[in-house]
Amino acid sequence: MKEKIVRVELTPLYVPFKEIATKAMGESEGGIGMVHPSEEEWLGADFVIAKLISNEENVGLGESSIWLPESGITPGQVIDIIKRGLARYVIGESPFNIGKINQKMDNNVARNEQAKGVLDMACYDLMGKITGLPVCCLIGGQNVDEIPLAALIPLGSPTLMRGLVRSYYKKGFRTFRLKLGLSIQKDVEICQKIRRALGDEIRLRVDYNQAYTPSEAIKAIKAIEPFSIDFAEQPVRTDDYLGMAHVQNRVDTPLMNHEGFFSLRDFITLVELGAVRVLGIQSDRPAGVTKALKAIDYARCRGLEVMIHKEPLGIASAMLIHLHAGRYYSIDHATELFGQEMMEDDLIVKPLDYSGGTAKLPEGPGWGIELDEKALQKYATGPTVTIEK
Repeated sequence: MKEKIVRVELTPLYVPFKEIATKAMGESEGGIGMVHPSEEEWLGADFVIAKLISNEENVGLGESSIWLPESGITPGQVIDIIKRGLARYVIGESPFNIGKINQKMDNNVARNEQAKGVLDMACYDLMGKITGLPVCCLIGGQNVDEIPLAALIPLGSPTLMRGLVRSYYKKGFRTFRLKLGLSIQKDVEICQKIRRALGDEIRLRVDYNQAYTPSEAIKAIKAIEPFSIDFAEQPVRTDDYLGMAHVQNRVDTPLMNHEGFFSLRDFITLVELGAVRVLGIQSDRPAGVTKALKAIDYARCRGLEVMIHKEPLGIASAMLIHLHAGRYYSIDHATELFGQEMMEDDLIVKPLDYSGGTAKLPEGPGWGIELDEKALQKYATGPTVTIEK
């Protein structure tokens, strides 16, 4: 292809949560809707929006969400590493040479998966814009027109959580992620109350957000196994890979790692340790589309289950819908996209269709969405950084 990337534009953002989301999380102990070691208020999210512009003025869009307690970096640091290092491996290159781009980024810049991922993501959108094809057709095909969704239920009283499940059930949701971790007794009470209210028709997954020690996690998971839990997310500390393995080897419920999984190597290590039986893919973990596809293929070869989850803006939501559609037959669980419920704005002109507990595949080339430039400027926390030769 003669079309090449000639310019990179990067904008830092902060988007507040909707009032209803802040209120729901505020009713929990700690005020952030989950048991998490973070001591800071969580009232919104930081992002970096990337544009890759070709010599034919086609534009590819990428989005990276950043939360210091998990990522350990700021939007400014993401932009700086792209400006000082990563941009040179995309400018002047065809987006279709995505393998070459990723290899050069990995060879020359250690770690920084979120910075690499936002560029990788934008390359796929640009490929779609150039060819006129939706991205799903470039990564496996348009196997479905819509994907099933899961609803996120923040940690609160058992009665509040049951009410939220019922509310989302009426909207068409049949899968729910329950935040747990205050105590084993309360975990059991929450799961029991929800199972009794809605029966066996619904599917449940739980997220502990590092709440327990390995020995406590074994007891906690065994206590809720009678309620048919699909999988349990991050029961122990983010960096305790051996603790995860210790737990997984002693419970029947599959485990999934979230906070401790950033790179493809992280996931491979967790699998080889016997620490996880579910792969949880996000838009920027492990570093965009290219490595997500590798992780999915590796997981399937090893007999692991695969799911997708994130609370992003519109760009990354569209990306994950395309990923699920393109690899539909490798995805075992309903996808969890909850940015539309949590964020004040999605930064796209035409909202994605989430009706009936599903997400419809957006129509059009690339991600099939258009960036809302006015919203971009409204939520920007600094000037757009432009990088070109």
